[in-house]
Amino acid sequence: MGKEITVFTSGTWDLLHVGHLNVLERSASLGDRLIVAVSTDELIESYKGIKPIIPYEQRARLVASIGIVDAVVPQTVLTDIRQLQEFDVDIVTIGSDWEHKHLDGLQWMKEQPGKQVVYLPYTQGVSTTSIKRQIIASANDIIQASLAREQQNWTGRENS
Repeated sequence: MGKEITVFTSGTWDLLHVGHLNVLERSASLGDRLIVAVSTDELIESYKGIKPIIPYEQRARLVASIGIVDAVVPQTVLTDIRQLQEFDVDIVTIGSDWEHKHLDGLQWMKEQPGKQVVYLPYTQGVSTTSIKRQIIASANDIIQASLAREQQNWTGRENS
């Protein structure tokens, strides 16, 4: 029997959505073991200029709860060569938007015999940014509906 194929992917995984699930499923399908690096709040803030909505501990727990994920590790450096070596990673998957950007870990993987980088297409029409924009655009409606529910609950208690 051949060597177990270890696949590594990483991300923010904020406001978990079907696009995230697609990345995880595609990544898992490429090997026998899926390791997922979840970016720390500090790393995200350092390159996006803003903290994620969901704190690291919660994002890591959510990702770890998905049955196809074998291990979750903190990501403090984008695609860290040391992590790739530590877990003897065979395949790194990453979104296609990184295809023409340089990351030391991706370059290192491409230079190693028998190892590869697989760029995955984004799920059309869904992203954490689009969800945030939709929430912002709907903020007034969300607040009005919440106030109406609170008023209904309060009125219901008075009549009891």
